[in-house]
Amino acid sequence: MIKRTVWMGLCLAVAALVVAAQEGPIVIKLSSGERAVLAAPDFRGAGDAQQYMNVFNQTLWRDLESSGLYSMASKSFYPLQTPQRPEDFRRPVTPSQPARRGAPPPQPVSQGPWLTDWSGPPVKATYLAFGYTAPQGDQIVLRGWLYNVTQADTANAQVLGKVYLAPMGEEGARKVAHDFATDILKQFGGVSLVGSKIYFVSTRGGRRSKELWSMDPDGANQKQITRYGTISFTPAVSPDGMRLAFTTFQPGNPAIFVFSLETGRRLPFYSPVSSVTTTPEFTPDGQHILFASAIGGWTQIFSANPDGSGLRRISYVSTTEVEPKVNPKTGSEMVFVSGRSGTPQIYRMNMEGADVTRLTTGEGDAVNPAWRPDGQHIAFAWTRGFAPGNYNIFVMDVATRQVNQLTHGAGRNENPSWAPDGLHIVFSSNRSGSTQIWTMLADGTQLQQLTTQGLNSMPVWSK
Repeated sequence: MIKRTVWMGLCLAVAALVVAAQEGPIVIKLSSGERAVLAAPDFRGAGDAQQYMNVFNQTLWRDLESSGLYSMASKSFYPLQTPQRPEDFRRPVTPSQPARRGAPPPQPVSQGPWLTDWSGPPVKATYLAFGYTAPQGDQIVLRGWLYNVTQADTANAQVLGKVYLAPMGEEGARKVAHDFATDILKQFGGVSLVGSKIYFVSTRGGRRSKELWSMDPDGANQKQITRYGTISFTPAVSPDGMRLAFTTFQPGNPAIFVFSLETGRRLPFYSPVSSVTTTPEFTPDGQHILFASAIGGWTQIFSANPDGSGLRRISYVSTTEVEPKVNPKTGSEMVFVSGRSGTPQIYRMNMEGADVTRLTTGEGDAVNPAWRPDGQHIAFAWTRGFAPGNYNIFVMDVATRQVNQLTHGAGRNENPSWAPDGLHIVFSSNRSGSTQIWTMLADGTQLQQLTTQGLNSMPVWSK
């Protein structure tokens, strides 16, 4: 039997939900073979565009660096001469005068920036992103290029060359940086996360209340969504990114609310009155919402139509079961957290509640399952060994039960959620001294802290 204090925290606050499995090799490969090296020197701007170049360069670098598709060449190794246009490249000239007998052959003389400045040591880049911005009326215009600097000449080096426009200002500078980075990622077979959103819970309005917020994948544009002055948590986003479901105590008892992310208005949803109603989840077709409720005594998993009608109970056991997460690829199975074996563990079953299988080992506490978009892996948090008393993030190959530990001995790490590209994970961690939102690649590298104000938790990444 799960201890009462642990189970109450799991069901009512859902702040301690986390997951586990068996040891094994890395199951998420970000790329095969040796990665290409990309150099991206700071761009300059003409006229009024120059004042926005800091935000432009920071945005472009973050988008490129966080992709996991290649390695970024350190800026400390960059040549002093940086091209802004293809015309800036100048092939080195070899002196025509023959060398004296016994003397080394004459070395090429630089006439300006050249491809080998970037492909040779110390940079050793494969690709170079360069360009410039300038004002055009009330817009900022970016001219950006991507060159393969291992080519022998500029005629064969160009991979990408394009013009981008946006309204003049910081937002416009971010937009053209995002758009340019998106086109670069496409050249490597990558998917841009521009336009996706991270929804999360924050106390920044006051520690006695928790409200829902949203932000861009790089932490920009943080905006408050709910303003109930109470506890709202466990956000879930519909597959089309148009609706937000969450738990709130606004009615006095815990209830599921559904919001339109287009209008910001609450949508009709009949939520059963119960001491526990929490952890909503949309099915992949958006036609049902799953959640956990104690309306039958024990907290069990239920399904309802988008307006709360057609309530149907799925699980029937004398223990607590929460956090249903439906496989995004098949829509025919779910993973969930159950106390069937004593401590919280991750289980799998079909949408009718049959074919129940435990995925985790039974050691420690295993919660917060989140499907990767491929429907073959889950991320979760786990207390088994490694960091006693704390949770770490793991990834499991559901078919083989092999796992990979992504975080190691750095505080309490919980609530993982996959990015739409399947290469990034957002999660909450107190490794910085307070609970904040972080992202990382699915191999545990490239950690980035996105929030700093208040306490922030329970992130979910949406298209």
